Amino acid sequence: QVQLVESGGGGVQPGGSLRLSCAASTTVFNLLTMGWYRQAPGKQRELVATITSGGSTNYADSVKARFTISRDNAKKTVYLEMNSLKPEDTAVYYCYARWTTNYWGQGTQVTVSS
Repeated sequence: QVQLVESGGGGVQPGGSLRLSCAASTTVFNLLTMGWYRQAPGKQRELVATITSGGSTNYADSVKARFTISRDNAKKTVYLEMNSLKPEDTAVYYCYARWTTNYWGQGTQVTVSS
């Protein structure tokens, strides 16, 4: 069983930055692929970024060069550093973990608006 708790969402102006955190309650964090997805109103949930247990990363084209995913295995936490935020980044951001099945956090709202 894996429990995920996100934090760090909020409101920011275009061009600003936010850092999301996702703390995992599990004994197998080192083995998990972790990631972030997002869902904007009226749209499907979409991949933002993933990071494997070995540290390999993957990003959606829309966030490449602006967002950075990282993990701290000692803290059992995954981060999403978001820079140069745009209004179209507004969404609920969900932490994701893959082990024997998929696990999801409760989501954290990110609003980019002037």
